Amino acid sequence: MSAKVLVVDDEPQIRRALSAGLRANNFQVQLAASGEDALDLTPLERPDVILLDLTLPGIDGIDVVRELRTW
Repeated sequence: MSAKVLVVDDEPQIRRALSAGLRANNFQVQLAASGEDALDLTPLERPDVILLDLTLPGIDGIDVVRELRTW
């Protein structure tokens, strides 16, 4: 069973590059374009690892981490 990775970045080219590299190494990849999307997807997908851009528009990466830590 491969690990699940949630990639959170507002730049589509970064999401695509990370996704391609991770999938090539047999990781299951879920993508989110915002902090809000990440907070919505995390309880549904239950990723093993989250790769998170800290400078997201809206809810930034630091606030996403703070929210996830309360869970």
